[in-house]
Amino acid sequence: MIRRQWFTLAWALFILILTGIPGDQIPKVLTFLEWLSPDKMVHLIMFGVLSYLMLYGNRQQYFKSRNRSYYIIIAVLISAVYGIITELLQFYVFIGRNANVFDGAANILGAASGGLVYFLQFNKNKSKTKSV
Repeated sequence: MIRRQWFTLAWALFILILTGIPGDQIPKVLTFLEWLSPDKMVHLIMFGVLSYLMLYGNRQQYFKSRNRSYYIIIAVLISAVYGIITELLQFYVFIGRNANVFDGAANILGAASGGLVYFLQFNKNKSKTKSV
């Protein structure tokens, strides 16, 4: 199982490294109106890719399962929790970094979007195989 998840683990390490770099040059987001800043898009993409890679690594189990939503929910939850952990690390551990509630929300939305993209891709591929 781990050998199928090395992309996921590498991406998770990449996220940890990025979130641990001192953020002197990163623009600060102070209000909800600044929600769609480039920083939030980066959070959405990072955690969307994490969820997607996790599901992709488990694709054999996903396709064989009758309860496919289970795999999506678990991947999204793991990615979302990881996103919250990175924000807590920025607050308590990483020097020069600050936690941000909106970054955490973007992490969670990104995790959910990765699961949604995988789900939509699967349904698209499933409908193509039925029509053939």
